[in-house]
Amino acid sequence: MVKLITLTTDFGLTDSYVAEIKAVILSINPFVEIVDISHQIEKFNIRMGAYILASAAPYFPKGTIHVAVVDPSVGTKRKPILIETEKEFFLGPDNGVLVLAAEAHGVKHVYKIANPKYMLPKVSTTFHGRDIFAPAAAYLSKGISPSAFGPEIHKIVKPQFAKIIKKGSKLVGEIIHVDSFGNIVTNFTAKELELLRIKDNLNIKIGETASMLKLCRAYAEVEAKKPLAIIGSHDFMEISVNQGSAAEMFKVKPGDKVILYRS
Repeated sequence: MVKLITLTTDFGLTDSYVAEIKAVILSINPFVEIVDISHQIEKFNIRMGAYILASAAPYFPKGTIHVAVVDPSVGTKRKPILIETEKEFFLGPDNGVLVLAAEAHGVKHVYKIANPKYMLPKVSTTFHGRDIFAPAAAYLSKGISPSAFGPEIHKIVKPQFAKIIKKGSKLVGEIIHVDSFGNIVTNFTAKELELLRIKDNLNIKIGETASMLKLCRAYAEVEAKKPLAIIGSHDFMEISVNQGSAAEMFKVKPGDKVILYRS
């Protein structure tokens, strides 16, 4: 079975960066298949990279190796890591970009990538995607044990956008993405709705606006231009407007708080 390596970066497609990463991977394992998830992540936007990776990863076969590089702290003391889950592997900087996807699939082990045997001979301080993560992914695809890459670690960065905070009878989360339709994607899932026993309607505060919204299964369950809540296709709760933009209606952006209240 051909191994798959996916790439998610903020490198864009104008420069040679993506090609260099692929060249390193294929030089080590010419039989691997490389799939681009996206290279159009907004520059330095870890939250967006985490969301896009978490959205795509569930649909890849078991054993897929995911490389995500949105790395504004490249060259600092932040760790390069390899996460082994029940289903696949994630490689990237320890800054939260891997967390949403990895935790959804059950984290088994996390290793710091520290073994120079599985890096390029010369590691730059500015391009760990090419010099550390690409060779590590390629060697992993050839069957090298995850534990060979470095010591196991037990604490990784979990950014605010991956956290849900319970405060009495309310849950505090945040907007992790606004898609091209203006749908507001939150970090809440059906699990949080069940915790608050929400079935039909939910009390919510989005930014500075408090609302009661109908929890729908389809956008058309409310009239055109009316807001609704829905569990979207990537299992995150979305605030949407039927045939309109929720982001414009509520005047919010990624990173803004979202609060759910028990009815």
